[in-house]
Formats: sequence, structure tokens, C-alpha cells
Amino acid sequence: MKHLRFAIIGCGRMGRHHTQKLIADGRGHVVALMDAQHETARALQSELCPTAQLTSTFAELLQIEEIDAAIICTPTAEHYRQSVACLDRGWHLLCEKPLASTRAEIVELIQRAERARANGQVFTLGYQRRHTSLYRTLRREVQSGRWGAVRAIVSHNVENWQQTIGGTWRDDPRQNPGGFVTDAGSHKLDSLFYVTGLRPLEAFARSQTCGSHVEIVTSVSALFSGNVVASIDFVGHAQYLGEDLHLHCERADLMIRHGELWIARDGTMEKLTADEPESTPVEGFLDSILEGAVDLSPPEAALPVFDLTQAILESGQQNRPVQIPG
Repeated sequence: MKHLRFAIIGCGRMGRHHTQKLIADGRGHVVALMDAQHETARALQSELCPTAQLTSTFAELLQIEEIDAAIICTPTAEHYRQSVACLDRGWHLLCEKPLASTRAEIVELIQRAERARANGQVFTLGYQRRHTSLYRTLRREVQSGRWGAVRAIVSHNVENWQQTIGGTWRDDPRQNPGGFVTDAGSHKLDSLFYVTGLRPLEAFARSQTCGSHVEIVTSVSALFSGNVVASIDFVGHAQYLGEDLHLHCERADLMIRHGELWIARDGTMEKLTADEPESTPVEGFLDSILEGAVDLSPPEAALPVFDLTQAILESGQQNRPVQIPG
């Protein structure tokens, strides 16, 4: 079996998480660690990959020849520049979400992804919900057509997020514009598009910073294609991590409640078995590179998330509905 040589770019919480997944999978090993905070990289090296080369600058990392793939876990503002450089080096690339800071950057990276695929490179995003059995099963059921069209969506997302961001880049609006919605909430918005296949058309939102420098609580009323109304809330100063998603279809309600899949018909509810394969972004990345598997989370997935997020932020600032580009 070929073992791919990986660079981890950004060695904080997500860099550590992906490194652990690589080690558990066994098809790749980390040969380089890059973080502007040298001690952060050194700690990851010491604990999980003692033979990896340490670099403090991205330019230094690009000089290393023995790299096949990279995983970007740096602040969002760095993603575009680093993604372009990694692709230009010929590396396969997994980039954490959000993909980039501007729509123009996302569009360009989508175009670069198309060229990369033609060259045999894999360029994927870290939208983890797309790899779980729970959301893959829900997507299958919704898009099968057996329950009819989606008529309404309710998404409730809570986390003890504000309690963890003090003094970090996540509480800096220059590096994390939008706060909880753009950081922890991006994959939650993506799951709506992944499961339903719908696209966003309009959003009206109210947001509060709750003593932080970025948005912590946001409540959204959105309109999706097919005239589907979506009620979405993000509560970033809760006391636990939780997600509920209700999709109200013509002939059934399909729901994720407290990590379990449910269906409601004719006034009764019952559990559904999540029987699609369970994976992770790292496993899916390796499957795509080594086995030619379909990429479940291509860069194209970033655009509707960005468009809806920007509409939410603009609406929250201007207190009016904001339409989304077609």
C-alpha cells in the first residue's frame, strides 16, 4: 500500500484532529508541520509525529520536496493564498472550512479545482457532516423522492463556543468575520444544501455579539429554491454542543434530533437506522486520492455557504432582507 506524505499547515485544534485521523487510518503519515507559533508545531511533533520536519513559515514549507498532500488548518484569511500555492506545487489538498474570505477567491479556487482534477489532483473541503452515516442517510431519504418535496426547514445549532474563543483569532472580526456563523456554523449551513440539494435565495437575520468582538447569537429566516422557508438559529454561548435539523416534506417529516435520525408520519414518530457508510474528511480524502472515490465535499460546496453567510451578516447589520446572487 502506498503511504502518502502529508504536511499539516496550522497545528492547533484542527491540525491535531486531522493528524490523529491520519495516524488512525494508516495510509498517510505526517512529514512536515508548519505553524507561525513554533511551540504549537513542536508540541504536535512531540506528541504525535516525532519525525516530522518543523517550519515556522509557509514559504519554508513550500521548499520541502517530499510532500504528496497538505491539510490546511490555518485562519480563514490564509486559506486562499495557501491553497493556491499548494495546488501550484502539485499537492493534493484538504482545506478546512470556510474555504476563503471573499466570493471572488472562492470562485477562483473552484476554477483551480477543476484544473487540478484534470491533472489528477484532489482538492477537497473539511465539511465533516458529508462523511457521516447520519447525514448521508438523511440525504438519501430526502433526495429519493419517496417522501415528496421539502416544504420547510428548521435548523437549531448550539455550542459552548464563546467560552473558548477569548484571546484567539476566532474573536477577531478581521480574521473571523461573522463569528459563530462563519466558523462553527459553516458546516451546519453546508449540511442543509448537502441534504436537500436546494440553494439559498434570500435571508433576514438578527445578530448579537454578547460581549465578544464577533457575532455569537444569530437568528435567520431564509428562503431557499422551491419556495422553501428555512428557520435557522445559531447560539454560540450555550452550555453544550447540539444540533437539531427538521426537514418537513410532503409525506413525512425527517429529523435529526440529539444525534439520532427520526421519521414522522400520520402523527407518529419512529427512529430510522443510519445505514450509509461512516467516514471522515481525512478518510474521504485518502479514498479519493488512492482509490478514485467520488469527492463528497468539493470546493464548489463552499459557494452557497458563503453566499448565505454573507446575506446573513449583511442583513444582521442592516436590519433588512438581503437577496442572494443567482
